[in-house]
Amino acid sequence: MEKTYRDRVTDSALRTKLEAFGATLIVGPKGCGKTTTAKHFANSYIEFQDEDSRERLLSVAENIPSRLLIGDKPRLFDEWQDAPKIWGAIRKDVDDSGLKGQYILTGSSSQKVETAHTGTLRISTLRMFPMSLYESGESSGTISLMDLFNGKDIEWEESKLSMDGLIYAICRGGWPQSIGIDNKEAALSIASDLFYQTCHVDISNINKVKRNPIWAERILRSYSRNICTLADTKTIYADISSTTEMSKPSFYDYFHDLEDLFIIDELPAWCPAIRSKEAIRSGNKRNLVDPSIAVAALGISPAYFNTDFKTLGFLFESLCIRDLKIYSSGMNGEVSYYHDRYGLEADAVLHLKDGRYA
Repeated sequence: MEKTYRDRVTDSALRTKLEAFGATLIVGPKGCGKTTTAKHFANSYIEFQDEDSRERLLSVAENIPSRLLIGDKPRLFDEWQDAPKIWGAIRKDVDDSGLKGQYILTGSSSQKVETAHTGTLRISTLRMFPMSLYESGESSGTISLMDLFNGKDIEWEESKLSMDGLIYAICRGGWPQSIGIDNKEAALSIASDLFYQTCHVDISNINKVKRNPIWAERILRSYSRNICTLADTKTIYADISSTTEMSKPSFYDYFHDLEDLFIIDELPAWCPAIRSKEAIRSGNKRNLVDPSIAVAALGISPAYFNTDFKTLGFLFESLCIRDLKIYSSGMNGEVSYYHDRYGLEADAVLHLKDGRYA
């Protein structure tokens, strides 16, 4: 039986991309729903990971990639990085036809691909995240951020999510595969498995360099202890190097790999005036793409937070930042933080292209 598609906030942004560009590349962490969303919008698709047809498709893609472009549009190429010549074929076809919304590309974030040409002004990139509380059905969505910006009267309502429900949502995360599973232990295992796969498989695949999975786990564990803080890099490195003989260059290699995998997702500092020289904190706030990764890295469960509300507070902030980033994607907005030398700070600032902020 075909699964019912859960609408994503990103859907509106993808529609806009398809109206403006010939092709759209969807990026984001593994397991966030890129392929599912792409299939929802596509009228035909090629799956290079389908073992029944993989060898045949890869042969065509290597020798005559333009043949695979034939099909109803938009046409999706899932795991396109397995056949990198597809990129050039799509780029040329978009150039030649001048048509919009022809192709969608998705692929694993765990593999970098060098292409012969850039896709500038032909292939646009769309960032996806795990699900927000609204997308997972745990928030009503009755209050609109844009309505707040536009000064409309808002009828406030009390959240129906209990404290235990909120803690569970933080630990489970917004991974589509975990949504709707009645067995909570099973649902919680999704984030744990993703943490394991990231450290033991994906981090070695991203740049084709063998990485030590124990080192990767320790980096994420230390990073998670500092989530939603302004801890500097040397603090995190000192924490790791106390138990691991890792050089600074190696540390930065692992760190950047985790960024490329969309696991580390830091929050930049915000300066309210573009030309201002006001002294503000310019370092990034430490954050992960989903708080469940931090929970998995720290090896804790929902019951742990009965006696540690301080850690829960940082993870709740991470959850809020995740959801704000998702909601702002449909508003052409960006999320950052503010902290100046006088101690004035805001955990999150949502700013729009027209100069408004909150």
